[in-house]
Amino acid sequence: MGPMVWISALICIFGLLVKFILIIKEVYEKERYLLSYITVRHSLRSIIAWLIPFYPRSTRMRPVYYGISYLFHVLLFLLPVFLMSHIVLINESFNLSWPAMNDTAADILTIGVIFALVFFVLRRRFIPDVRFLTSFMDYILILMVLLPFVTGFLAYHQVILYKWIVIAHVLSGEVLLIVIPFSRFSHMITAPLTRAYTGSEFGNIRHARDW
Repeated sequence: MGPMVWISALICIFGLLVKFILIIKEVYEKERYLLSYITVRHSLRSIIAWLIPFYPRSTRMRPVYYGISYLFHVLLFLLPVFLMSHIVLINESFNLSWPAMNDTAADILTIGVIFALVFFVLRRRFIPDVRFLTSFMDYILILMVLLPFVTGFLAYHQVILYKWIVIAHVLSGEVLLIVIPFSRFSHMITAPLTRAYTGSEFGNIRHARDW
């Protein structure tokens, strides 16, 4: 509730929209030849193949990392949408509601997300080739994702300083929304574009699969 919810949500939505438009514009101006072989069929074929767990060969080569990463990305969207407390707030504001997740299941899955983020930190810290590509900002971004889940978990169970934890939960969620279009979190729109390009190049030009 309040203006910051609207401000952060609008920045996120319009920021991603502008980023998408600028990418398409740059491709059209500088690499228009790409448009000659990108097809809907090959794009969707590639996107769908990479959405199927452990279907691409490269994911089967790193099953632990990929399995944790896949579940993390699914839960990152499902948990906020199907939490009872979030649905109640939306119902109060917009008179909309849908079935909520069981509270016990939500607790378990939230802990799973937290452990996944800890895993990502340890992976960046102790695997040499990943550590080489990791910057300080990568750790900050992981922390920004972690805070809404930790504070939400603490707020639900009212462990300590309930009022301040709720405020921290709301603010961390709003900051995360604002940062999304201006960080690598924007891969939520760039990843499908990259997959469409790669899938079309492999399928339409090389007549091969990219998975």
